[in-house]
Amino acid sequence: MLIESRPATDPEVATLVEAQQRELRDADGGLPGQATVTHDDIRYLVAVAGGRAVACGGLQALDADTGELKRMYVRPAYRGRGIARQLLAALEELAYRQGHTTVCLETGTYLPAAIGLYRSCGYQPIPVYGEYVGNPHSVCFAKRLLVAA
Repeated sequence: MLIESRPATDPEVATLVEAQQRELRDADGGLPGQATVTHDDIRYLVAVAGGRAVACGGLQALDADTGELKRMYVRPAYRGRGIARQLLAALEELAYRQGHTTVCLETGTYLPAAIGLYRSCGYQPIPVYGEYVGNPHSVCFAKRLLVAA
């Protein structure tokens, strides 16, 4: 498997982000969610297996010290192979190279597999922040990057 950087305008990134957003809407019982959109200020990494983009994740700077993980997604047929863990490590390395000392993220209470992944990779619960305040389904985590991931 290869993990590579892709621009926000990449059609495979857009397809993966759309699938991620659709799955989130289905998982939370159809509650209104964010619009399906990629952002130019998010640096995307894509996992490629057999020539096909099978997973994505992004990093957005919140400030000079903090990066936020966005749009983590693995196609269902590729889950359970450690791809998310490898992608997460690559995103942490990207954050470190960009000078961030902390990485944070938001996920939903209805995504126990995602919560388990983040906890097993050293992420600790933090108070809900930013646009997620007031969302009863949001849980947030952070990890301090002391050395390169």
